[in-house]
Amino acid sequence: MSKTRPLYRLYEQRLEAGLPPEQLPGHVGVLVDGNRRWAEQSGGSTADGHRAGAEKIIEFLGWCRDLEIPHVTLYVLSTENLKRPAEELGPLLEIIAELMSSLQTRSLCQVQAVGALEMLPDDLRGSIRELERATVGNEGPHLNIAVGYGGRQEIVDAVREIFAGALERGEDVAELVQRLSVDDISEHLYTRGQPDPDLLIRTSGEQRLSGFLMWQSAYSEYHFCEALWPDFRYVDFLRALRDYANRHRRFGG
Repeated sequence: MSKTRPLYRLYEQRLEAGLPPEQLPGHVGVLVDGNRRWAEQSGGSTADGHRAGAEKIIEFLGWCRDLEIPHVTLYVLSTENLKRPAEELGPLLEIIAELMSSLQTRSLCQVQAVGALEMLPDDLRGSIRELERATVGNEGPHLNIAVGYGGRQEIVDAVREIFAGALERGEDVAELVQRLSVDDISEHLYTRGQPDPDLLIRTSGEQRLSGFLMWQSAYSEYHFCEALWPDFRYVDFLRALRDYANRHRRFGG
């Protein structure tokens, strides 16, 4: 758990006690936003901000493991991020590679990369695939790490896969168009076979999803936190979980 002053830890314990396991979300998604602003405010470089954000990811996964939250999805690198200037993108990709190495060493979770990995440099893509192989069977949450991810691209890829499969099997495409269903799309997403996120958290005060899990979040609950991601505390997470537990989910009803 977090390293805090005794009175503050007492407050955390009170929040924990008010969260019965059956009221916790089974799948939490987080937009880890605010690294650059954190760096600006602290007088450091953009790379310093991303490195602090990577360290927070490790800490956050420890919280999820201790709370026994089974599925976590973290938005780490968008397709738009890949268009950033080389002087910023290069260090960011290096920090993501360092994060992959740390995840493999610490054995906190089982890792699955979600995104258009073909857009990534070969060495990073290779590191990600090695991480996936090395963490199979690990205890702790199943972590979807969204790298080179875009929500619209995910849906496009799912539809392409459906039609490519039909053509490969010699099926009538006109018939496929008529019978195509919501379930067909869901079964071809990057997160196929997993429950949709119950709770989505975005840090840094921004109140938009930026294409994160667009399809899967149709009935998710949202929590927006003012803290920049490197400053996100365990108590902030507990408050988000308390907020979730106090809501009455209608699932569109």
